[in-house]
Amino acid sequence: QVQVVESGGGVVQAGGSLRLSCVVSTTTSSNYLLGWFRQAPGMGREGVAAIDYDGTTSYTEAVKGRFTISQDTDKKTLYLQMNSLKPEDTGVYYCAADAGWASNIASMDVDYWGQGTQVTVSP
Repeated sequence: QVQVVESGGGVVQAGGSLRLSCVVSTTTSSNYLLGWFRQAPGMGREGVAAIDYDGTTSYTEAVKGRFTISQDTDKKTLYLQMNSLKPEDTGVYYCAADAGWASNIASMDVDYWGQGTQVTVSP
């Protein structure tokens, strides 16, 4: 069983930065693929970035070079550093965990979702 709780959303002007955090609590020693998804108003949920247990990262093309996913295993916390934010980055951001065999954001099949945190980027 996995619980993920996000924090760190807010309102920022275009070009600004935000850092999202996600505390990951597990009851097993299994390895998980951890990632961030987002959902813009009226749109479906899309994968943003993922990090595997060995530190390998993957990103959707739209955020490459601007967003960085990382984790602090001691603090059991996942981060998403978002720089050079654009209005199209606006949405609810979800922390997620995959207990299966996926190794990147494109193939991630989420088993556990956080409650989401709102990110709003104004023009």
